[in-house]
Amino acid sequence: MYRELPKLIMFRELGEDSILGNLAEIIREQESEVYDKLELTGRIYREIRRILSLGTDYGFDKNLWHDYIAYVLVTNENPFSLTLERLGSGEGSVNSIVLGDMKVFNKLFNYDFSGLEEALGIDCFSTITNYTSIQKRTQLYNRNVSEKVRSLSDTIAEELGKAGKVRLDEGMTAAVTLKVVSDFYKKFGVGMFGLNTAFRVAPGVKFTPINNTDSFMLDDLIGYEIQKNKLRENTEAFLDGKPANNVLLFGDAGTGKSTSIKALINEYQDRGLRMIELYKHQMHMLSSVISAVKNRNYRFIIYMDDLSFEEDETEYKYLKAVIEGGLETRPDNVLIYATSNRRNLIRETWNDISDIELDKHRSDTLQEKLSLVSRFGITIPYMKPNKKQYEEIVKGLAEKSGIMGEEASETSGYTYEQLLAEANKWSVEHGGMSGRAARQLIDSLTR
Repeated sequence: MYRELPKLIMFRELGEDSILGNLAEIIREQESEVYDKLELTGRIYREIRRILSLGTDYGFDKNLWHDYIAYVLVTNENPFSLTLERLGSGEGSVNSIVLGDMKVFNKLFNYDFSGLEEALGIDCFSTITNYTSIQKRTQLYNRNVSEKVRSLSDTIAEELGKAGKVRLDEGMTAAVTLKVVSDFYKKFGVGMFGLNTAFRVAPGVKFTPINNTDSFMLDDLIGYEIQKNKLRENTEAFLDGKPANNVLLFGDAGTGKSTSIKALINEYQDRGLRMIELYKHQMHMLSSVISAVKNRNYRFIIYMDDLSFEEDETEYKYLKAVIEGGLETRPDNVLIYATSNRRNLIRETWNDISDIELDKHRSDTLQEKLSLVSRFGITIPYMKPNKKQYEEIVKGLAEKSGIMGEEASETSGYTYEQLLAEANKWSVEHGGMSGRAARQLIDSLTR
């Protein structure tokens, strides 16, 4: 292993304290026959534990070593992988360089640890290459990463198996792996944005994946068909590279504004949609976030939930500058979708109105805030349902949950009329009629 890693060119950057680098050094020391057996074994166990931790985080199974090598490949952002992500082709002399790297990865993929195990009296590598993981709910690991990495791992293993049976030489076998890996980059991309779909922003404009997002789809939101269709039409135009607008969803609390936006990820992630959640106190990072993603081959929605500004807050200026456009225009692969309970995004008081004549500067500031709404190309209202609409939402959710048909089931104990009576009672006790209230009612009845 320590003889192979230095041969890497394009995939040379494996990160500090990489598992591969550490294991290579351990094997070099072991083969030198001048080592402390106990100390070397402890260092091996440290790397094994790291592989097991990756397996737990990402749901790896069966051959954890294969999955780990695949994980290294799919997270290595380099000129080759990024070019394939953006352009979908990697023709040219670079292929001969990457072909050499694939020869190395093929050897790493099928590395024989038996000599190391025999010398140190351990069997941990045999264990992780024939591993049966504990069954766990998908909420306990990153399913997006798991499915993609394990698919690549299985495909490489299958193709190398075929190549071995027909006795392909090293160069031809490397070409097979190169095609498999290239196809992966073309389809999914590379690195964090290739493996994940939703993100938060940490200080320093570092993106943190949001794991296990809700599986909610737009059709799961009962009613609001006009609103959902507007959202779909704009988002699909955006994904198709056609002109699309920033969107503001405004209206009453609990009506499905945030749910509608979050559902877009489940609807369109396979078409390259990614979502970045940005909080109001992070507004100063907006331009930097856009700069960080503008050259990636994905479509990004920057999602701002419950957006509103108080009288003395100035964060709106960062948003206004981006939406209006300065010297640097907003890239074609970025849109802003926001929700707010306030139509104008600010809390307007009687003092604000009366001060228009008394204080022109304050009036100008107010008008500047109010004008922010007009910069969103599309504004979509989400208002509380009337009684009939509320009852339709309750009925639809009850049917989806399986607790009600025309006749009450033996387990639910509710007829349709009884359920509506409960729904109206619930709305009085829980802040009025809304989709959220309906959802909470159904959840309480299905516990």
